[in-house]
Amino acid sequence: MARDFLKSLRRRSRASFRTDQKSTTDDSSETGSHSQGTGPASGFTTPASISHQSDPALNLQLKEHSEPRQQYDQPQQPQIRPPLPPIPNAYRHSVSGMSGLGAPPDTPPGGASSLRRQSRLPVSQYAPRIRNAHDGMVVYQKVLLLNGVIGDNPHYDIDGTVTVTKTTDDFPPITWPVYSSRFKALVYLRPGHNALRFDFSSPKVANSGSSNPIHTSYILIHMIPPLGNPPLQLAILLGKDSPGLYDAPPARVEREGHGLDMAIKKFRMAAYLWQAFTSEQMMRHKLGRRTFRFDEEWTTGTANLRDQEEGTMRSEAKIHIIRSEKTVAEIRDLNYAQQNSAATKKNALFDIAAAAVRQHFHISRGQPQYVTVLILDAHWDTTHKMITGHAALGSGHGDLKLSIFGSHCLHSYPASFEEIVPAFTDCTPTDTNYVANDSNEAGSSWEAANIGIGAHLHEVGHLFGCPHQESGIMLRDYVVFNRTFVAREAYSMRTKSKGGLCEQSDECDWHRLDALRFRAHPAFRLVNEPQYPNDSVQAYPTETAGTALVVAASGISFVEIFSEGDDVCHTWLEVIREAPGARSPKHLHLSAEDLVNRLPPHKRTKSIKVSVKSCAGASLDIEDFKQFASKQSLVELKGGRYASRGANVGRSRGGDACEVVLSSAAGANRVLSRVVVFHGAAVDGLKFIYDDASSQLFGKIGGKAGGDAFELDVRRGEVIAGFHVRAGAWIDGIQIITSLGRKSPMFGNPLGGELCRMIAPPKYHVCGVSGSCSRWLDTFAILVKQ
Repeated sequence: MARDFLKSLRRRSRASFRTDQKSTTDDSSETGSHSQGTGPASGFTTPASISHQSDPALNLQLKEHSEPRQQYDQPQQPQIRPPLPPIPNAYRHSVSGMSGLGAPPDTPPGGASSLRRQSRLPVSQYAPRIRNAHDGMVVYQKVLLLNGVIGDNPHYDIDGTVTVTKTTDDFPPITWPVYSSRFKALVYLRPGHNALRFDFSSPKVANSGSSNPIHTSYILIHMIPPLGNPPLQLAILLGKDSPGLYDAPPARVEREGHGLDMAIKKFRMAAYLWQAFTSEQMMRHKLGRRTFRFDEEWTTGTANLRDQEEGTMRSEAKIHIIRSEKTVAEIRDLNYAQQNSAATKKNALFDIAAAAVRQHFHISRGQPQYVTVLILDAHWDTTHKMITGHAALGSGHGDLKLSIFGSHCLHSYPASFEEIVPAFTDCTPTDTNYVANDSNEAGSSWEAANIGIGAHLHEVGHLFGCPHQESGIMLRDYVVFNRTFVAREAYSMRTKSKGGLCEQSDECDWHRLDALRFRAHPAFRLVNEPQYPNDSVQAYPTETAGTALVVAASGISFVEIFSEGDDVCHTWLEVIREAPGARSPKHLHLSAEDLVNRLPPHKRTKSIKVSVKSCAGASLDIEDFKQFASKQSLVELKGGRYASRGANVGRSRGGDACEVVLSSAAGANRVLSRVVVFHGAAVDGLKFIYDDASSQLFGKIGGKAGGDAFELDVRRGEVIAGFHVRAGAWIDGIQIITSLGRKSPMFGNPLGGELCRMIAPPKYHVCGVSGSCSRWLDTFAILVKQ
């Protein structure tokens, strides 16, 4: 037995110590691959790793002989390599690829997770650092604005270029300039994950011009299109006889043309800039990367020059082409009428655009559409020195949310990514023999691009419900719109000043109040957020002098405070700031004293107006809050108790005041059994009928003969809990809501005005109605008591 064992040991040892000729000449042999850099040199007869990989038979002397004999002949398992020690910070600037082995591959095996591992590789000290995005970030728009620096050393001051390459699709690389180590770039995203590579190159930096990228960084961006949100529709409006041309200087016409195809490319790129700008601004306001989306169509790509040359098809923002029933001459003549005739002509061009848009989109009541229009036939009249066929207007009211703007600056817009920086740095003087110098603020080509793109975005802000503000896009800060997209500003004809570095603090922005409005707007909803139903804000004075209770089912977002004489809001109260898991309160007590103390001292003695905004975008304006929160808004009941008169809906036109305190709620021994609503195309009045056949009339009798009755289930104690009211200039329709959750039909015009939900707040119940009446009900409010 012992002899057999020793023979076996001798055979195994002889085989193990036999020298493999290949191992003496090839450093990449299997033996060397597990040696951690201690592979055999030529002429060695014993591998250097023998202490780790010696014949397993040598261990048999230490094992129990009860092990099965056949296991000894199993193939040996490779030794597991121990982990490498961590690399100290002193080596963080080592460069992947400088040894000639090359940079990491563009598309690493394993997809997104491999890219994250790759992005943690040691990088060059000149590798681009993205400051406003992180690896794995989720965004919601096609075009994303990125800004960054070269390296992380604040003392670097170097110029060059950054080339952005998408490694996950065929979008061509785009190069962006670097100035004083700063750069700004736009990237074109598709749904899903987008792997991006950033390569820095400069003649002042070694190895940056080689075919092997060295100063490189990577980032992964996920894009989820918010397809559940209503889109912003883009439309170009032409006269019925328009040739489809826009104003442009001769040199521009010769270089790129000025027809409808080029107008589509330029307008689409301007819309992408709006989208990217808004997303970046919302992120800076810490409200998420919210922005509006566009309807898209499968068409020839226009975002880069290669797609345009090769006819590559992509999903791009759709531009609707709409022909008006008016001729070009009729459209242009309206400007003379607007400036030289009665005020009734002021909105004539807006009305023409609205009619054409309604017909094109077949807009129905109750189905809002958001449409912005570029009027292609705008023209610089050199004789009268005015822009005809142009109006800068926007409105967020009604079912059609519309904004319009002329094409007189379109010649200066970029038509692709490659043209963005040249367009925003082109100092070519504006030749007023051919094109307009709008408001004398477009003296050069890049400043004309600012006015055209930025002022049109201002009107889009109106479309989304934004009023004028004390600063930002909704003032006139769009004259520096270019600074968001370039690292260095060119010479300005407007200010007669030399350009320089464009820091974030120098850029224009959306005002904080605009951003708060966008957070509540359905077009800006994030994909993981709930969709709020129809909502409204209600307010009720309390028995505590100077205070009022405001209520919104979706929550209170913020409160604007206006002092007498203020044309824009300077002071506001944010009920809650954006935070993970945070919720806005549905009920909020406002104190006149607290609101006044938020104003500057010289405004505190004046009357104040408040505008309360809900998280669903609803709004309630209280013109004189001090008066509203006083005892004048309380109704005295029997027994020394009081009822609160809520805020009115509708518009008072000097009609007679009317008010009814329900007998059933005022202590009388009666039960409300029926409500009769008198109505036609609007609501004329309500008649409350009790179980003893007595009644109370609110408003007047009119419309449909006999009105329509709604019965209450008195046996189950059913009472009125509130109303749904459709109101605009008057009360269009009304629906009764009961304590059992039942609803009456909508009496009156079911599609008129805006829907308002008037429900008694918690611990209160409805005890009457209030308002005013002329030919029919002009205003309506409810009375509530505890």
